[in-house]
This record gives sequence, C-alpha cells and structure tokens, in this order.
Amino acid sequence: MHDIWNPWHGCIKISEGCQNCYMYFLDAQREKCGSEIYRVKNNFDYPLHKNRNGRYKIKSGEYIRVCMTSDFFLEEADKWREETWNIMRKRSDVIFILVTKRPERVLSCLPEDWGDGWENIWFHVTAENQRRADERIPLLIELPFKHKGIMSAPFIGKITIEKYLSSGCIENVWCGGENYNGMRPLYFEWVKQLALECQKYDITFEFFETGNVFIKNGKKIFIKDKAEQTKLAYLSGLNYESSKPQVFNLTKIEEYSQMGLFSEVKAIEKYYKENCKYCVMKKRCAGCSNCGKCR
Repeated sequence: MHDIWNPWHGCIKISEGCQNCYMYFLDAQREKCGSEIYRVKNNFDYPLHKNRNGRYKIKSGEYIRVCMTSDFFLEEADKWREETWNIMRKRSDVIFILVTKRPERVLSCLPEDWGDGWENIWFHVTAENQRRADERIPLLIELPFKHKGIMSAPFIGKITIEKYLSSGCIENVWCGGENYNGMRPLYFEWVKQLALECQKYDITFEFFETGNVFIKNGKKIFIKDKAEQTKLAYLSGLNYESSKPQVFNLTKIEEYSQMGLFSEVKAIEKYYKENCKYCVMKKRCAGCSNCGKCR
C-alpha cells in the first residue's frame, strides 16, 4: 500500500493484544516465522523514493503509517532506527504515524535534536484492555510528542480512559476489533463508552472496524469480510470529530520547492474505491492510484 512504510519486518509478542497478531498469521501463510526480525532491503528508504520525473512518490502533507509489521521501538531494531529518524527529518513535509506497545523504551530511542517533539510525528500507544491502558497511557502523556493518540486495537477488554483524556494532550482515539486468526469478541457497549468519553472531552474518536466477532444487544455477529466490518463500524453512529482541528505545522523545505518536489497539501488529489466510502480512516489514507479497475 502506498501509505505504509515498513523499514523492518518481524516482532516479539509482549502483551495480550499480540496473541493473534495478524503479521504472524500472514507470515505463517508464507511458511515464515513472525518473530524473525530483519531490515527490509528495497523499501528501507521508501519515503525518499522518486518517480521517473524526479518527484517524491510520497507527496508533501501525506500520512505514512510506519512499521505496520513490527514495532518502531522494538529493541532488536535499535541498530536501524537512527537511519529512519534521518529519513523522517529529511521528509519533514510528511506526517509519520507511529504506534507502539513499548512506550517505556521511547525516551532512550529519540534523536538528539528531538526537543519537545517534531511536528511531523503522530505518536500512539496501544491500549487493548484496562491493564495496558493504565500501563501505557500515563507514559504517553509524559513523553515529548506534539501529537498524541491512543489505539485500542485489537480491542479485547472493556476500558475507561476518561482520567487520561482530561489531560488535554491526547488528540484522538482509534478502536477496532480483532481480525485474521483472532476471534475474541468486541462488544458494542465497550466502543460506546469510549466514544462518549471522547465526546465529553471533545477528542476525535474513530471506530474503524468491528473485527471478526461483534456483539451488540446480546446478539453475536460473525463478520469475516473486512469491508463489511468497516461498514458496520461506520454505520454505528459512534464516530466523533473534534471541534478543534488537528494542525501539523509541516516544514516546507526550500530546496525541494525549487526542484519542483514540494506539493502543497491542498493540491493533493486523492481517489478511492467504492467500498472506501464507509472507511472512517479515509482522511489519513493516501488514496489509490485511480487505475479505474474499481469502476
């Protein structure tokens, strides 16, 4: 996918949310082991790749999800991380989304010029149940990032995070059920409670998929089709957009502008497939290539 950058692959399971990890599941289908950690050869510097016209393939202002098949703060990746920070520093016109289950390692992994954070880094911790919420979100609040969020996925246990939302530093909460090889259920009541807590503090809440097993009003629904999961989540009526716009003060790099490599955010034209209309994460997506196959 155009909006995913995996500089390394593989991870070590460390908490309940890892039990049915989709990366392990997909690796197993290829007769690989998800715990094998290695640097990706061809796409390690993906944000710096250019097309035949010399323009960056990733346009200015786009969102890039980092380490979707690993954890950016994985100890085994310490030897590669400085190079990736250098890439993100160079592409200060792009928003990089980081999600970790290892917030206790973050301070020791930041670059020397970090200060109180970079504008183009959007940092999240996962909170799959109350234990992990209470363990990781206090660290999230204290860490020096300008943009902070919470990812409750796979959402496998009822949680309340109201006392953390009141800190005023959390911009968004994302949540979704368990997929692929996982069948742990997601209850509508859990999602509704999170949504109401976010509304109370005017924090954006995005319910992006139900997972394989969704329980609402005592009825258990099995949904294997991810497009249907996305649609059901979208139609739940629980999503909420904060009245406070999220602003990333991205750096316009002069040398890129002179070379014709910089595109203003407003100039980015995106295309989506028909089933994307129910995707609440659409705004964070780079869209598709407009190949016409979905028409």
